Amino acid sequence: MSTHDTFWNHLAFLYGNERTAQLLSRLQTLADKYATRLRTRQQSPTFSQRDAILITYGDMVQADGETPLATLADFLRHTVANGINTVHLLPFYPYTSDDGFSVVDYTAVNPTLGNWSDIHQLGHHFRLMFDAVINHISAHSDWFQKFLADDPAYQDYFTVVDPAVDLTAVFRPRALPLLTEVKTAVGSKHVWTTFSADQIDLNYANPDVLLAVLDVLLFYIEQGAALIRLDAIGFMWKEIGTSCIHLPKAHRAIQLIRSVLDAVAPHVALVTETNVPHRDNIAYFGNGHNEAQMVYNFSLPPLTLHAFHSSNATVLSQWASTLDLPSDRTTFFNFLASHDGIGLMPARGILPQATLTAIAQRVEALGGLVSYKNNPDGSQSPYELNINYLDALGDPAAAEDDDLRARRFLAAQAIMLALRGVPGIYFHSLFGSRGWREGVAQTGHNRTINRQKLPRRQLEAELANPNSLRAKVLRPYLHLLRLRSNEAAFHPNGRQTIHTLHPAVFAVERRDPDGNYPILCLQNVSNQSCTLSLAACRLGTQFTNLLDAAPANSTSFTLPAYGIAWLKPQAIPRSSTSAGS
Repeated sequence: MSTHDTFWNHLAFLYGNERTAQLLSRLQTLADKYATRLRTRQQSPTFSQRDAILITYGDMVQADGETPLATLADFLRHTVANGINTVHLLPFYPYTSDDGFSVVDYTAVNPTLGNWSDIHQLGHHFRLMFDAVINHISAHSDWFQKFLADDPAYQDYFTVVDPAVDLTAVFRPRALPLLTEVKTAVGSKHVWTTFSADQIDLNYANPDVLLAVLDVLLFYIEQGAALIRLDAIGFMWKEIGTSCIHLPKAHRAIQLIRSVLDAVAPHVALVTETNVPHRDNIAYFGNGHNEAQMVYNFSLPPLTLHAFHSSNATVLSQWASTLDLPSDRTTFFNFLASHDGIGLMPARGILPQATLTAIAQRVEALGGLVSYKNNPDGSQSPYELNINYLDALGDPAAAEDDDLRARRFLAAQAIMLALRGVPGIYFHSLFGSRGWREGVAQTGHNRTINRQKLPRRQLEAELANPNSLRAKVLRPYLHLLRLRSNEAAFHPNGRQTIHTLHPAVFAVERRDPDGNYPILCLQNVSNQSCTLSLAACRLGTQFTNLLDAAPANSTSFTLPAYGIAWLKPQAIPRSSTSAGS
């Protein structure tokens, strides 16, 4: 199908045939403008085992006399460039709340962080991923202020609803009111606010909004974005009487965005952020060619946490064995921690509610916090665990030292690194941070516990001390990343087979996309050593552990408590030249 026909079909589905011709002309004009300005490489985005993404705020590392973005770029270049090749900058735009996710101006850099030159400088050393916070915008933005002033051009930029309308069917991710009353030049109105009173949802039923947002996304690409994260995108389309999440027109709007990028900037990948049950989440792959190239693997963090809490990888292994990709143009964005908490919704339907409740209680015993959401029946459910992932793995009944904490944490990270996909690593995970309860006391927000900003000099001093927790995490973590980058078996579209060798061991066999170069990755989720037979994997009898070059055999292999072994067969039987899907 031609680009013209693809645009037409999407616009007609979203806005009706009678408006399509005029909208298509406007869309084509926008696409042509950026096609001329970008002069981009005409190729699809490609990912390999060399890709690893660091998730960070622009001011995570700070130094006197420098813009935080400049400090971050220099710090990362000197500490992690041999393991990280992509940086996901969390929203760096002017904002009014939610640590950047209530954007005032989509096209400006927050002057407290730096400027576009700082962004470009970071892009000289790392591929860049930008956040597109396009479900909602700040109440202090120019768009919403013009709405309040009754500017005719902006009256349909936001969704106005009579508070008497029945909205009980709407899915609520927060224990907050859905509608917010605002004072406009012509009186009071109630506007749709999915997340907070300061985050006003955009109205994509108005095509002017979609075209304006497309202009923003193409501007990001012009500024160097190679990946674009679509924040909370499942909520973007509203229809009264429905759940207002994952609606067909939401998917179709993303497909239109994808088709525009395919035409103008085909090297750019879309990454959808939908913190929902796994089945709904992977629907954003579309047919494998027409929607997101990557989706966040949201079920991985809570299921990995459950495996370590229970010292049993069975549920994690069973779930991982179901993971599949619709095409070789898609892959998972694998992660365990981010600037947000650990979402529990993606584990619903996999873990029973009683287990999720027990996990939440254990997190509270470990000093973490739990956030709740409203249910249609008026009840509340825990939806997010606010705790540093290293802390979340702990045992509240045990006295633990940093050696144990680091070893257990790295075993969890190794699971994420071994799975098919591209790893996304939060700054505080890579640098071995603990939770920041003082920050929660300062801000009153649970998520602050995992968002501490660090003085560069202090951070570097801790990293230089080999006995510090930070050093005990960062050095072996970078070692794992370097090993991973050198092995074709870890290609994001390579083959994957889950083996059942021991209840406490997560075992995944990886191969390159052609089924060659196998590596058997073993991670012990318990504090007891495990002795295994590897014969059932049919990968030969002799192996080399990539982590330390030590030999291993298939008859009897012992994995220590929270141990990691990435085993490369020394010879592959002819009958085992391919595996997995």
